[in-house]
Order: sequence, then structure tokens, then C-alpha cells
Amino acid sequence: MTTTSTDLRIRTATIADWPAIWPIWRRVVGAGETYVWDPATDEPTARSLWMAPHPAVVFVAERTDPPSGPRVVGTALLKPVQPGLGAHVANAGFMVDPDAAGGGVGRRLAEHVLDEARRSGYRAMQFNAVVEVNTRAVGLWRSLGFEVIGTVPRAFRHPTAGTVGLHIMHREL
Repeated sequence: MTTTSTDLRIRTATIADWPAIWPIWRRVVGAGETYVWDPATDEPTARSLWMAPHPAVVFVAERTDPPSGPRVVGTALLKPVQPGLGAHVANAGFMVDPDAAGGGVGRRLAEHVLDEARRSGYRAMQFNAVVEVNTRAVGLWRSLGFEVIGTVPRAFRHPTAGTVGLHIMHREL
């Protein structure tokens, strides 16, 4: 599925998109502020984590920057939170190029992924590890109807805020 606006196109990614996703992944995870993965994760491991096989689906958000053409500015991963009897609840991850942060890319990706989750038959979405001091993400998820249903205290070693909690956030679809 593809959605477009005047300056942003969201589409299903292919393995050919990985070279454009990897620099975003490396910067976001490397900052150590929002994901629990090791900031020093190597490229092959990152690819296997993000470009997971079916039933996971990866999306990219592209902006067209003349004269160079489309440029990936964000990516999202949609998958079941659990296999088997828990597969009706979705889980997702989102990364926006830090140079494009604050421009609505994350919101557009989130809205797209929520729509795709509904179309795919998921009945709810759950995030298992939203860093509590990531106020931008927490605010976005709350504005889209997610609630914090629990916080694991001191579960994340943030590089500047110290040991902070990880929110579990949920919403029905």
C-alpha cells in the first residue's frame, strides 16, 4: 500500500531500500536514546532486525528533493507483537532521519502504519519499550490514542538522563 501527499510518499519497502534505511537506523540506534538495541549494532545485524521476514512489513517515507529525486526520510516496521495466539495484536517501530525530525514524517508514518494494521486484521497495537523521557514519541502516541498501561522502572540506560523507565503503550484498533 502507498500513500502520498504533495511532498511525502509512504510505500512498502523492499530489500533494495535497505541501503537508504541503514544510515537512518545507524543514526537513530547509535544515539542510544530511543531503542534498546546496542548502539554499536553492525549493519548485517541491523538489517536482520529491521528487514524481518513475513509477517513483518517494512515501510519507507520518501521526500522528493529536486534534482536528486526521492530520498528516504523515515521507516517503520509492522509485525505481530507475539506469534500464534497473540498475533492479532500489532507491534511497530518507527525511525525518522534526524535531519527530518519535527516535520511531520513520524506522524504520517504512524497514521499509515495504524491504517495498515487495521487493514491487515490486527485488533490492537502495543509498544513494549517506549523510553519515558522520549517526550516527542510519548506525545505522538498519546495524541494517536495510545495509553501507557505500565512502565518498567529503570529498564533503559539513557546516555544523558541516566537509568529511566520503559513505557508499555497500547490502543485498540
